[in-house]
Amino acid sequence: MRKLPEDFAALLASGVTTLARCWRLTRTDGVVVALTEHDDDLTVDGTAFRAIGGVAAAEMTAGLGFAVDGSEVSAALTSDLLDEADLAAGLFDGAAAELLLADWSAPTRFVLLRRFHVGEVRREDGAFTAELRSPADRLNEIRGRRFTSACDADLGDARCGIDLTLAAYRAAGTVLAVEGASLMAVSGLAAFASGWFGAGRFVLASGPAAGFACEVKTHRIEAGTVRIELWQRPPETLAAGDGFVVTAGCDKSFATCRDRFGNGRNFRGCPHMPGNDRILQIARAGG
Repeated sequence: MRKLPEDFAALLASGVTTLARCWRLTRTDGVVVALTEHDDDLTVDGTAFRAIGGVAAAEMTAGLGFAVDGSEVSAALTSDLLDEADLAAGLFDGAAAELLLADWSAPTRFVLLRRFHVGEVRREDGAFTAELRSPADRLNEIRGRRFTSACDADLGDARCGIDLTLAAYRAAGTVLAVEGASLMAVSGLAAFASGWFGAGRFVLASGPAAGFACEVKTHRIEAGTVRIELWQRPPETLAAGDGFVVTAGCDKSFATCRDRFGNGRNFRGCPHMPGNDRILQIARAGG
């Protein structure tokens, strides 16, 4: 049972309340965004909560055990507080979230109801909706090593050992033509084989979306034209002349590690582990 401060408990028992919910989001880069459903700004727990209009939350669920529970919060997008480009760039992904219940007539009276972290963020028609997941969701994250045939290291990290700053694994290019929201014809990659940058990291170096980074979906050469397709649409429209930097990708198979990178000795998987087909084999005499 939650123990409430005496003055707050007395307010609830009075039968007439002046309460407002407040959400405090702390991004992974340390930026704090605070919203309230009240029709005026509030300062609660040393934080200024902005009343931007249209703030609403879904019903919260809570239960015993380790099941993941949570809620959703939605609000209108405003350029000075919630920028659509920041949401598209993933700056709110994984942000810490706190839900406070405050007395708007005396904001020093408040209680911290729940802590969450931000999951999926959706944007539509000038508004956003953020999924709020309880701390129990962290129990679903993989910790430590995994027994798997694929490598569990990231290309270029300390366990992998590949130096992605070398010219063999890194290239700068320019967008020649935009053929879709995340598909482009590019220059600067003619020296690399098709697929070399598949699953690699793409970073825009110039243009309106400079700094945007995401994973490469496909890298292919068709009739002499090099095309790059991204998994995520940039927050600003791409344009011919935009510069970028791209690094090689890896599908985490032993064959790719050995043949493409010559790094088989650092492979961090178990490529010879038996699979399901081994379990389903039928025993044969003398086999």
